[in-house]
Amino acid sequence: MNEMSNWFSDETATIGDRIAGAREASGLSQSEMARKLGVKVKTVRGWENDLTEPRANKLQMLSGLLNVSLMWLLNGEGQGVDAPVDEQPITKDVHELLLELREIRVDMDAAAERLARTEKRLRTVLTQEDLSEV
Repeated sequence: MNEMSNWFSDETATIGDRIAGAREASGLSQSEMARKLGVKVKTVRGWENDLTEPRANKLQMLSGLLNVSLMWLLNGEGQGVDAPVDEQPITKDVHELLLELREIRVDMDAAAERLARTEKRLRTVLTQEDLSEV
């Protein structure tokens, strides 16, 4: 069994993984962190799901808020958070499955966004049709 070590390293984790891990280690929820950073929860979710990346000023704020180094957030090197010691080591197979789950979650988030935009367009079209009948 090939065990993955240093699970927040650049080879293993993404910036989103490190943001989520540091947030959880600090005991903050996504909504608490969003409020403290002055962003929407959707923005934090995007960062943690690797859909978007924080701008430089927000990265600096994240570093301070989560008590980790800026370099650790960016590439997994420097002062960060340790992997939980009570978890089983992540094998290559588990790592691949976790990556697949992340991809599915990203696809689902994108589909939900697309659904919301389509529903909004439908409401607009229906409203316009109602107005044209008057």
